[in-house]
Amino acid sequence: MAIAVLHSRALTGMNAPEVIVEAHLANGLPSFTIVGLPEAEVKEARDRVRAAIQNSRFEFPVSRITVNLAPADLPKESGRYDLPIALGILAASGQIPIASLKDYEFAGELALTGELRPIRGALAMTLGAVSSGRAFILPQASAAEAALVERAVVYPAASLLAVCAHLTRTTLLTPEPHQTATEQAHYPDFSEVKGQAGVKRALEIAAAGAHSVLMSGPPGTGKSMLASRFSGILPKMNETEAIESAALLSLNGGFRLQHWRQRPFRSPHHTASAVALVGGGSNPRPGEISLAHHGVLFLDELPEFPRTVLDVLREPLESGNITISRATRQVDFPARFQLIAAMNPCPCGYLGHTSGKCRCTPDQISRYRGRLSGPLLDRIDIQIEVPSLNQDELLNAGTGESSTTIQQRVDTARGVQLARQGKTNAMLSSKEIDLYCAPDTAGITLIKNAISRLNLSARAYHRILKVARTVADLNHVTDITSQHIAEAIQYRRLTHT
Repeated sequence: MAIAVLHSRALTGMNAPEVIVEAHLANGLPSFTIVGLPEAEVKEARDRVRAAIQNSRFEFPVSRITVNLAPADLPKESGRYDLPIALGILAASGQIPIASLKDYEFAGELALTGELRPIRGALAMTLGAVSSGRAFILPQASAAEAALVERAVVYPAASLLAVCAHLTRTTLLTPEPHQTATEQAHYPDFSEVKGQAGVKRALEIAAAGAHSVLMSGPPGTGKSMLASRFSGILPKMNETEAIESAALLSLNGGFRLQHWRQRPFRSPHHTASAVALVGGGSNPRPGEISLAHHGVLFLDELPEFPRTVLDVLREPLESGNITISRATRQVDFPARFQLIAAMNPCPCGYLGHTSGKCRCTPDQISRYRGRLSGPLLDRIDIQIEVPSLNQDELLNAGTGESSTTIQQRVDTARGVQLARQGKTNAMLSSKEIDLYCAPDTAGITLIKNAISRLNLSARAYHRILKVARTVADLNHVTDITSQHIAEAIQYRRLTHT
């Protein structure tokens, strides 16, 4: 009997290693065995493949069938191997030509009727297929996102029968056209926010330098409203950022074509676990911090998150990636997100409110704020108060600057940073801070006084310099003056009052 060899892809973090599917038919008692470290959903492919072949009007061979998924030490999961397994059996039994398989890679879950169902991770797998020089045959519902990859040749198929017709040259599949951004991403507009000019200024600085932000204020002051509009003032995504973001969302099956080139905005509930934030599982998948890659992670009611959950953010905030280690594998996910957090100033929320309703004791306020660890707060660049609005501000219509106007200034400042140092100010190393963020004499004196009076850590000192560098970039000046240092220090006083 014959053997057929096909190509498919696995998913290991952001990588999609090649999987060789070998189908062998031999004499003996009829059996159907899948080897190569398959997980439960892959083992179940035997019943799906048998029914799909028969319902597609092919003959299921009465033979000893062995399907090997190589390499043998790479765990295989999900139903994406249904299509290559079925094609391997049909090729090995002589019902479709073996020679036509070498130019393609295949992935797709089969329904019992032979129809192809969508799979997750199509974008990441297509990136791997492009590097191999082969075309990719995918379910129709997954082909559009795969076609976002430049130079990719993607064939969408509705069923096993359609794939076989293409391989036998009976009815050829039509390649999916390369997808491009057809319209501009839409975000809520900053002009809708009433008042809060100081907070808007701080968020503009955060967007320009990719700094993290913590907003503290009574309920109803606009913290969530401001956070939801933050993505709209960030620079537009370039092709590389868009592909990385879409590939991560695709790994969880959460990517939608209409969100292409739109910066992600993730807002997990405060009951989320540490694994939900950083990712995990036996076959690790990305968590919220990776799904927010090149976008915004908004944590509302920050002190309500368990402290152990919040502390897992400390390393990703510094490094921009997360490593998930398991007994049999280690997976790296990128996590270059902007943290926007919001909290109330006290347990009841009304400390500093014009109504004077707060009755919290100093001890209660201290315990409430103590839920946030010092090391986490140290890593948040900008910490600001969001005051309650007066009657005039509430009654007047929002007349602030539009997101487009703010974004233009952010784009200009970000361009200055990339031209000067090749990265945003928030990503500067200690050596680069000394090189690019040195203040003038008056600025040095001012920051020395701040270190003494506010008892700032070395990390807080460096972050003040980074923010001051961004303020100077927004002001279109090269030198960092005491004025820039003073504004940066003002954004660190929240946790020192």
